[in-house]
Amino acid sequence: MKEKEINEQKTKKNLFSFQMDLSKFELASTDEKLQQNKMHDSTTFFKDGIKRLVKNKIAMISLVVIVLLVLIAIFVPIFYPYTYSAMNLEHGANNLDPFKYSPGELAKIEAGEFVFPHIFGTDSSGRDYAIRVIYGMRVSLAVGFFASIIVLVLGMVYGSISGYLGGNADIIMMRIVDIIYSLPDMLIIILLSVVLDERMDLSGTFLSGIGTGMISIFIVFGLLYWVGMARLIRGQILSLKEQEFILAARSIGAKPSHIIRKHLLPNSMSIIIISTALQIPSAIFTESFLSFLGLGVSAPMPSLGSLASDALGSIYSYSYRLIIPAIVISLIVMAFNLLGDGLRDAFDPKLKR
Repeated sequence: MKEKEINEQKTKKNLFSFQMDLSKFELASTDEKLQQNKMHDSTTFFKDGIKRLVKNKIAMISLVVIVLLVLIAIFVPIFYPYTYSAMNLEHGANNLDPFKYSPGELAKIEAGEFVFPHIFGTDSSGRDYAIRVIYGMRVSLAVGFFASIIVLVLGMVYGSISGYLGGNADIIMMRIVDIIYSLPDMLIIILLSVVLDERMDLSGTFLSGIGTGMISIFIVFGLLYWVGMARLIRGQILSLKEQEFILAARSIGAKPSHIIRKHLLPNSMSIIIISTALQIPSAIFTESFLSFLGLGVSAPMPSLGSLASDALGSIYSYSYRLIIPAIVISLIVMAFNLLGDGLRDAFDPKLKR
């Protein structure tokens, strides 16, 4: 009888108590427990970023545009019947409007031969303008990609070493960066172009097609344009090297080079990807601007900037020669900028929701 009273007192709930009445609950069955087990596939930082990038429609459209432009620049000149340097000196073959034919080409058509049309017409020297625009796009894209690789390698190495060492070494290395920031890039490009033009003989080499102006542009990219990337990576390394996983790597005797390669740089990958993607349009715009001023590729090799510069003389008569390369430059730069914004939204951990 006493045990029964004790059990009743235990089950009796105080009105002012927040304790739940366990008698009103039932234990979950095995099937019900299994229904709550929601298994997810393991993922990585890169896969997770790609999934978010695919959901960004603007970034994907920009990526498709970039891929199409790259494919056109690579493969169309292989099958195109005209070359960028071939001059048609026949009377009436120069300054043709789009899809027009010269008298000699009309005679071939009347004789039953097939003549491929000049899609964008011809320039003042009788060269097909469409293939020159495609070659100019190839030059601009090549400059953008190679310049971004140079900036990426130099900036990543310099910035990671400076950020990891810290102290006096970091101070000295950053003062060097400040000095490089103060150098005028345009003046150096002009001086290098003049010096290389006088001192280097590129005739008969594979560099003769691009000329000393383009070589000086690549040298300046390697000397000056990596400092921005170095500063970004250095700041990221400074914030990461104080984390617990870096302390754990040091405690087991990991070398600095191993820590930088295996721990610090992989965790800075979002900054690296975003900065590289945004560096490409900057390099393309810089090359087009310099070619417009006559500091780019050597004639007859075309560039989008040099094509726009050549079109200024006939802007009132043949304005489309200026509009076409300007549209291509704008399309390339805009596509890369939008893709860079999409990569930032996809790979920046601070923007995750």
